[in-house]
Amino acid sequence: MNYLDHLEAEAISILREVAGQFEKPALLFSGGKDSITLVHLAKKAFRPGKFPFPLVHIDTGHNFPETITFRDQLIEELGERLIVGHVQDAIDQGKVVEQKGKNASRNPLQTVTLLETIEKNGFDACIGGARRDEEKARAKERIFSVRDEFGQWDPKRQRPELWNIFNGKIQKGENVRVFPISNWTELDVWNYIKRENIEIPSLYFAHERDCVYRSGQWMTADPSLNLDHEDKIERKQVRFRTIGDMTCTAAVESDKDDIDGVIQEISESRISERGARMDDKVSEAAMEDRKKGGYF
Repeated sequence: MNYLDHLEAEAISILREVAGQFEKPALLFSGGKDSITLVHLAKKAFRPGKFPFPLVHIDTGHNFPETITFRDQLIEELGERLIVGHVQDAIDQGKVVEQKGKNASRNPLQTVTLLETIEKNGFDACIGGARRDEEKARAKERIFSVRDEFGQWDPKRQRPELWNIFNGKIQKGENVRVFPISNWTELDVWNYIKRENIEIPSLYFAHERDCVYRSGQWMTADPSLNLDHEDKIERKQVRFRTIGDMTCTAAVESDKDDIDGVIQEISESRISERGARMDDKVSEAAMEDRKKGGYF
């Protein structure tokens, strides 16, 4: 077995552990490479049977159109259940207030919709594609991460996971966030995608796109960015290392249009994957603050 075999085996065993320990798990699906990898691992873990959980997507309304198209095609191919929570519904109901200004983003508003979706469906475990190498707050997570009845994360309540023994026992109202690929790196994910020939959205490969320069980053020139006369739209050859809301996900200039080129570029890069996420630049502890509030 090579190292990818070991990572794959660990992730599959964690997915099966979730199915065995929890009554109503769900797999949070963003349409990005990490959640797509989780879907592939779930196929290996549970096929030819159905998944023991639905896929859940929290739609900000400002997602890349390519992401939504890919999501719908994948769900049709899988024949699995998809639950979509809409941030727009929370805005319309006055549960959250949309930010104003040029750098406004709906990304922080996802938390309310996520927690409502969890409560409405009674999910006791939510599987996600977060990895420890992405960001220092995520490096603090255990693979089974307990959240209280308000969906909040307390790093002091993290449970030991000696010898890969996972404790999923929770009180009524609590839930667990589960990270099967927590020990993977960005490069591991790409090497696995290459080995398994996993289809991913075209956004990850170099393409021409209308962009605007904001805070030292190239952003998609979309009306959701509240464009004004100061914004100069330029045609750029770019790709995305991570995919989220268009208002917080920056592109990187690149000519890498195939998976080998992407792997080479990542291997040589000195900038982290989350370096292109504007929501992580709000403060030094931006991610940890969001996680404590219920963010995934």
